[in-house]
Amino acid sequence: MTEVEAAAATIEAHFGHIEDPRVDYLIIHPLINIMTIALCAIIAGADTWADVARFGQSKQSWLSGFLNLENGIPSHDTFSTLFARLEPEQLKSSFISWVKTIHQRLSGEVVAVDGKKLRHSFDNAAENPMITMVGAWATEAELVLGQEKVANGHNEIPAIKELLPLLDMAGCIVTIDAIGCQQDIAAMIIDQDADYLLAVKGNQENLQDDIALFFDLAAQNDFSRVNHTYARTVNKGHGRVEVRQCWAIDGEDSLQFLRNHQVWSGLKTIVRIDSERHIGNQVSVQTSYFISSLPNDAKQILAAKRAHWGIENRLHWVLDIAFREDDARNRVGHGAENMATLRHMAVNLLKQEKTGKGGIKAKRLQAAWDDDYLVKVLSGSMR
Repeated sequence: MTEVEAAAATIEAHFGHIEDPRVDYLIIHPLINIMTIALCAIIAGADTWADVARFGQSKQSWLSGFLNLENGIPSHDTFSTLFARLEPEQLKSSFISWVKTIHQRLSGEVVAVDGKKLRHSFDNAAENPMITMVGAWATEAELVLGQEKVANGHNEIPAIKELLPLLDMAGCIVTIDAIGCQQDIAAMIIDQDADYLLAVKGNQENLQDDIALFFDLAAQNDFSRVNHTYARTVNKGHGRVEVRQCWAIDGEDSLQFLRNHQVWSGLKTIVRIDSERHIGNQVSVQTSYFISSLPNDAKQILAAKRAHWGIENRLHWVLDIAFREDDARNRVGHGAENMATLRHMAVNLLKQEKTGKGGIKAKRLQAAWDDDYLVKVLSGSMR
């Protein structure tokens, strides 16, 4: 079996069981063909279903080496219609199953959970609002572990609760912005033998007030009366200097100071991080508070928080710049959500391929120009 045949077999193993939604059509293009062509095309630079169809037409001879294309390449309408009808839960479940086969156990990883809007996914005529996808990102492995669509009329909290139980997070540190600072979300993370670092803001008003007051009182005595650790980082670049200071406090006295602290499963440490940014003569300072099940180690906590910030430029920025996700106009049925999952698959494969030079955009171009490199991307991370 050739390398590309092995990659196609892996796609078949994880995605071949998906139920075909085209029950009222004469099916002349098997679903697995459409899935495989779409994934190859998106890796190689396709951003729309029309792009996907054109890729298939230009690469028909190569694709015929491992797919049965006796009926030719599907039209762009076939791609669009199928993915608009395809049940996203099936594709999502297959994606998560596939991801678990392409990485080693992630113990010790920071898993950042955050939402991202698909800005042109709204359909005013159908009264469908813009889609938000909540994703889980393994920051060191650089892998999308899974994603969940935010239901219309809801915030990200239910989507986070749907996503977390699907992931294998034992030994990981899960970081979430303030919207995820919920008692049952903390309990979910602890139940999976993971730790959490949750931002605390106004949605947990009493908790934020209590933590802020305790740190103010502790600072009056230079933290000499509390069990604390401290860490500081300085980063310079692009004409700015960023200084981050982290104080972490644990101990029964600090927890007892918090009203209803016992409702937070696994809570051990409260955290304050001051972020100071210098751009020319301008200085801005932001203070943030957190709760955590991690031990009192300010250096580890600050590193985990910095890793969480990386989801913006290592995933969201890549999706917007290299994949033009903000420009995507998939508005029919489930098309936008399913295309987002295919983009996540492509990101994972491109991130795991280490021989290509340049960033993700350059790798996509190389995959479009070089069939051997596309095979390497497809097969290099598949087992």
